[in-house]
Amino acid sequence: MTARKERIDYHKDGNVKARGAMRDGHLDGYWEWFRKDGTKLRSGTFDMGKQTGEWITYDAKGEPYKRTQMS
Repeated sequence: MTARKERIDYHKDGNVKARGAMRDGHLDGYWEWFRKDGTKLRSGTFDMGKQTGEWITYDAKGEPYKRTQMS
């Protein structure tokens, strides 16, 4: 297994769309997604591409409004 590598994806306007880590071609570790205005949209953790633990969805102001526990 290789080491995790940081990955950042961008919206067309250059603002960050998503950031997290990749390992062996899979999302792995903590990830965050952002709206075009920069507010956080969703966050959670992956284990080699599988969603694990608590995932949080954020409202338009970037405040948590929904929590989902992944198995």
